[in-house]
Amino acid sequence: MLKCIAAVSLLVFSVPVYAEQLPLIDAHIHYSHDAWTMLPAREAIAVLRKAGLKKAMVSSSSDDGTQKLFEEAPDLIVPVLRPYRQRGETGTWMNDDSIVDMIEQRLKRYRYAGIGEFHIFGDDANLPVMRRVVELAREYKLFLHAHSDQAAIEQIFKLDPEARVLWAHSGFDSPEEIAKLLAKYKRLWADLAFRSEHADGDKVDPEWEKLFLEFPDRILLGTDTFTPERWYYVVENAEQSRAWLQSLPRDLAENIAYKNAEALIRSGDFQ
Repeated sequence: MLKCIAAVSLLVFSVPVYAEQLPLIDAHIHYSHDAWTMLPAREAIAVLRKAGLKKAMVSSSSDDGTQKLFEEAPDLIVPVLRPYRQRGETGTWMNDDSIVDMIEQRLKRYRYAGIGEFHIFGDDANLPVMRRVVELAREYKLFLHAHSDQAAIEQIFKLDPEARVLWAHSGFDSPEEIAKLLAKYKRLWADLAFRSEHADGDKVDPEWEKLFLEFPDRILLGTDTFTPERWYYVVENAEQSRAWLQSLPRDLAENIAYKNAEALIRSGDFQ
């Protein structure tokens, strides 16, 4: 009987419990115009706090949404400047010179940690508008949050080898392909927003775990509230993240949970 109790006790105490209390930073939140009409800023902040987030890196279409949240909770919100004034500009912004004017005006008026999330693919990353965005990021010491294929990521680093780039959704690439690009570019980070194949319940997929172990300081969490309805998933995503983080070594779990995002934020001038 005593042996059984001892065995059960050993089993209980061998299960990591640290992840349940882990603070999280969500690196991929949007609060666009259709979201703030559905969910007022105060209620949106309540959702983020319910999820137990330490910080939320927020960009919006338009940037007014980000500013609404930042005004409501400057301790929680890390503003990122999205180059979209409204939905529907994801495929046209890189050909619109007026976007540059808008970005420059917002940068003079407000404080940001980065520029993005923007959509850019292939050779479009070498267009004049994108080239200017890279210049502004360098000038203001901002990271770039790029929803891009590998070709566009390569081009951004050609434009500025010292750029800091957060690869949205890890490019929707495989762990093997992600690893190749992370190995090539030391100032490239990758977020897990809108991805689920890296974990099943509280277990991390072996190929993804290999990636996490190889690049423990370059993976970030994210939800991606690209539609208003996704705001109802923020808390669930945080809970799911804590579940699979339990299967990782504590240092690695803390890195992915919040420390990698903190390091990216601190690498610029945003405090």
